[in-house]
Amino acid sequence: MSFTRRDLLRGSATLPAFANASLFAQPQTPPSFKRHMRDDNDLSLADWGPYTQRYAGISHIADVRRGLRFDLSVLPGLYRRKVVVPNVRWESDYYPWEASPDLSYYGFRLEVEWKDQVYCDVSFSRMSDHARLVRAECINATPRNQNMVLHLVGCMNFPAPGYEVELLPGAKWIPALDYKDLTYATPRPTDSLVYDGLQRGEARDSQFTGGWGIGKDFGLGNGDRVDYEYTLDEPIHNAALLVRARLPKGTTLDTSLGTLRGTGEFTVTRFSAGHLPAGRHAFSLISQGGAPLDLDGFVLVASSIADAVQFRPAGRDPVPEQIVPGPRKSTVLMKYKDLDTWYGVAWNFPTVQVRQWFCEELDRYFRDVVQNHVSLVLRGPGEGHFTDVFMRPIPMQPKSHRVVNAMVCDGNREQVSAMLAQFPDDAACENVHATARAKRVVMAGRAEGRPYEFSQNRMAATNLTNVFFPLHIRKHYIRHNTPTPFAPMLYSWDAGFTGLGLLELDPERAAGCMNTYLTPPGDPQLAFNHHGTPLPVQIYLFLELWNRTQSRELLEFYYPRVRQYHMFLAGRYGSSTTRRLKSQLLQTWDYFYNTGWDDYPPQVYMHEQKLQKQMAAVTPTAHAIRTSKILAMAARALGIEEDVRTYEKDIAVWSDSLQRYSWDEEAGYFGYVRHDDAGNPAGILRYKSGVNFNMGMCGAYPLFAGICTPAQEKRLVAHLMTPGRMWTPIGMTTVDQSAPYFTPDGYWNGAVWMPHQWFFWKALLDLGHGDEAWRIASTALDVWKREVDDSYLCLEHFMVQSGRGAGMHHFTGLSNPVMMWFNAYYRPGRITTGYDAWIERREFMNNNSRLEADLRLTGPTGRRSLVLVGMQAGHRYRAMWGGKEVAPRVLPSGALELSLSNLPGSNKLSIAPAV
Repeated sequence: MSFTRRDLLRGSATLPAFANASLFAQPQTPPSFKRHMRDDNDLSLADWGPYTQRYAGISHIADVRRGLRFDLSVLPGLYRRKVVVPNVRWESDYYPWEASPDLSYYGFRLEVEWKDQVYCDVSFSRMSDHARLVRAECINATPRNQNMVLHLVGCMNFPAPGYEVELLPGAKWIPALDYKDLTYATPRPTDSLVYDGLQRGEARDSQFTGGWGIGKDFGLGNGDRVDYEYTLDEPIHNAALLVRARLPKGTTLDTSLGTLRGTGEFTVTRFSAGHLPAGRHAFSLISQGGAPLDLDGFVLVASSIADAVQFRPAGRDPVPEQIVPGPRKSTVLMKYKDLDTWYGVAWNFPTVQVRQWFCEELDRYFRDVVQNHVSLVLRGPGEGHFTDVFMRPIPMQPKSHRVVNAMVCDGNREQVSAMLAQFPDDAACENVHATARAKRVVMAGRAEGRPYEFSQNRMAATNLTNVFFPLHIRKHYIRHNTPTPFAPMLYSWDAGFTGLGLLELDPERAAGCMNTYLTPPGDPQLAFNHHGTPLPVQIYLFLELWNRTQSRELLEFYYPRVRQYHMFLAGRYGSSTTRRLKSQLLQTWDYFYNTGWDDYPPQVYMHEQKLQKQMAAVTPTAHAIRTSKILAMAARALGIEEDVRTYEKDIAVWSDSLQRYSWDEEAGYFGYVRHDDAGNPAGILRYKSGVNFNMGMCGAYPLFAGICTPAQEKRLVAHLMTPGRMWTPIGMTTVDQSAPYFTPDGYWNGAVWMPHQWFFWKALLDLGHGDEAWRIASTALDVWKREVDDSYLCLEHFMVQSGRGAGMHHFTGLSNPVMMWFNAYYRPGRITTGYDAWIERREFMNNNSRLEADLRLTGPTGRRSLVLVGMQAGHRYRAMWGGKEVAPRVLPSGALELSLSNLPGSNKLSIAPAV
């Protein structure tokens, strides 16, 4: 890789002047989303990728069914001194640097000596489906000689532990979770929205076979029931039914199968099952109540061999069965127990030791023994194993760089040996690297946006590489876009923003992210896959995907899924309890403790006083109004008028309820509404001083829903944009600074976050407030730029007093609006609207110097909404809307801002250079 002295000192040498062409011009025909239209919720990515939750590098899905993952990490350092151990769970001197959307190429920067003095740019490039090039470019930007090292560290990773069952031929194992149906005697609010994408009653425990079974207080209720169907290929004469379960010590539970007795441990209880012919069978376990049952599963077996059934801890041996030299010097093969796959590593550096580390972790132990360059086996605390290809020393002259190439591959022994034997020379490796790297995303736009590009590219790389395996949902393991490597879990609204950010990089990755959270229409247990704040960001992603692609296949496949998501939150699906109040205001407290902010003052007070059943926040109802409007546009496009009528009815009811019960004329905010024990509205929640307790973003959310009167709109916009109220030098706070409950040291209260600002920014476009929208976006881009340029970190939120970032490192999730703002204002070939626009067609032509688009603006007739359009620089433009000329406003970013009247039906927007 060539670079200049300036590049070395700036630390941005890896970004050349050109950009991925896909980021300049919108596709004129929509991409195909067929491979992402899958009901298993997995991502359509390769088996090799950045999937670890341990040490940053490259991972391979060794066994998708069992959740096994092989990791290979690159640890650079100084010989017999510091070594960078890039733990993904905390700030550890590694930084996502660049990536292609399909992850066939990605790279990290690892800082040995901050900032960009001694460092290593590590990248991973696809060579084949079964091999990846590992390229480490060591860079010494100091005026001194350096002795560097590289460790290529491989390990096998297992999901949480569990048991396994050993059966003789003819026996049948039925896992507890393989039920046909499970019902509670007393229905639960979560019956149709089981948390974390699990099955009803599903629980995690290391004593369950496979690690998962039925728990969650199943059996306490008289009438709790689970039904099973199974098939026998051969008859079982004089059969026994073995039930493996656990009850609290000293308890008993009478069931339809017989009595179970508790020891506090899992035990096997035997019942007679008589003669079982071949074919289909069914049985049920019905509890008579009184004790919580942890149910593992059932074995059907001939009584004569029932005692041979054994349950034991599943094997989790991290030590390779074999570590053997490869077919030529500088190669090694590894084989793990109970896995057919072999792994191979090849490298091109001459001075190497292949070592083994027997320990649980490298973070501390590696530092303890970093001076030990002699031992081939090192034993530390805990159980675990790492195979270490240790290259040392790597002498580095002042102001120099050196590339070390390696390869990691998988297959059977013969295949891996053949790949290792054919490991190419450095020149061929450079060609592989250059070809793969050419596919990387480069965020670039108009000249006015150039100062932001470095920080935008760090966000792009972080968003693309925040992927994890294995995540267990719906009884299987998947790959998952996580908001941060620290939290490899479902997180519904974070992932919605992750998808919105991915849309700026690759529509297919965005669709795959959305698909993780959507379930097949009619799913009785999972209206959608849910964890955390129940804000339906996937529905906003659905709208943005449509407006970006106009993909009919996407619209038809995903509309019933996002409709199901909305209907549950609207109180119209399954076990939903969101609509139980007589005011018709929505509650989501049965599903999560917050509505978009952790320490928001009225929410904290409500929980302290245990007022959840009586209290309605504003946010769930405001979002339901907006998502009803979005889905009404989609339903009209699909010709489903019955759905349109349902949405319009709900919009009218909720809008009236917010205006009638929640608006506080004195404060100029909408308030939390208290209800009496019968569910009747009983007034606005107030702070002890008597002021509205909801002076903050929640109190302004009807503005986003588009239901405010002109007077309310004026007051709320003023609250949002006035310094000393919601506005600060770094953007909008969550809580009005003039409120007596504002604090400068909170997580949300006293901090600036991006996601809710994005919601209000889009609403301001609908409402015609262009200056305010520009102020939100430009301020956020400046704040983001300062932090990322300084620290290289993509952080959660920003503290009002200092303006500095805080929270999780390498965080994408809720911070993704920064990429949306950058592209909306600085990228040619982009059209951006508020929520009230449905784009039926859009076509940029002549290198983004012409636009033809058909739009439906669905806001109130006569209102003027704003549309942002990025056009090629160097022209003065003329715009036509609905057959009439509209004067474009040129923003400081160079984008055009068009004020369009909300005309009935579909209308044409044309933009071309002025003659």
